[in-house]
Amino acid sequence: MTAAGTAPGAARGTTPDAKELAKLRRIAALRSQVAAWRRAGESVAIVPTMGALHDGHLALVRRARSDCDRVITTIFVNPMQFNRRDDLSGYPRDEAGDAAKLAEMGVDVLFAPAAEEVYPEGYQTRVSVPLLSDCLCGAARPGHMEGVATVVAKLLLQSLPDAAYFGEKDYQQLLVIRRMARDLDIPVRIEAVATVREADGLALSSRNLLLTPAQRDQATAMYRVLSELAARLKDGRTPAQPALAWARAALTEAGFDPIDYLELRGADSLQPLERAEQPARLFAAAWLGQVRLIDNLAIATGCAND
Repeated sequence: MTAAGTAPGAARGTTPDAKELAKLRRIAALRSQVAAWRRAGESVAIVPTMGALHDGHLALVRRARSDCDRVITTIFVNPMQFNRRDDLSGYPRDEAGDAAKLAEMGVDVLFAPAAEEVYPEGYQTRVSVPLLSDCLCGAARPGHMEGVATVVAKLLLQSLPDAAYFGEKDYQQLLVIRRMARDLDIPVRIEAVATVREADGLALSSRNLLLTPAQRDQATAMYRVLSELAARLKDGRTPAQPALAWARAALTEAGFDPIDYLELRGADSLQPLERAEQPARLFAAAWLGQVRLIDNLAIATGCAND
């Protein structure tokens, strides 16, 4: 069976010629399309996004195409995961440009529902994964992780794909989604894809579009500082707190203010660690002007690759 969008005989996962992309707005239409693929015996992947697509998103699409016959990409700027109205209204949007990229990648369906389709009048239900959500971005942005868990649960149930793809740049989000799917018995594999970076180390993010040229230059300090911090802690014996204090000072000197968090935590539990004695990751979130950037790095053998 050839992958959707590939020429006969082409290998699944190769980049196909651009094709017409089906754009769906209604849940019923999405379910109908997935049902047709299922009747044909085809496997289905979903790549949930909020749009403003970059190479990091496209890496998720590429992986999805390599694994499954059909690929759905969603674009939905989820109001439930924003705790600031100005952040929601200012989030970059470019559906036409995104659709062109997805068509070139051979995506079968762009699902871009309106907020009223996802959260109809009278909507009340929220999904919470407290132990993994109440720290890091969950603590800095109240309600954020609950909003993520809720919308992803809905997208998975609306499409019931074989697999869903998420980037490790949003590592806490990845763990929350995995736990949520496991706890609610949602029969979907949650697949992780490594962080994609610019040549200077900056993790790709839709929010990078909001940086001024000067801020873009400053932003590279986050990866440099995390890399140096990881090197200082990788022996598993060095106390974390003095090294973290150095790193906070280095980020502040580079122009980040405020720093929401800069922490060493367990790679699976997200519990704070005093040393990198077990699989661990460094997590950072800090502001350049009005733009909040996040990043994380694995620093111990056995952790997932960054």
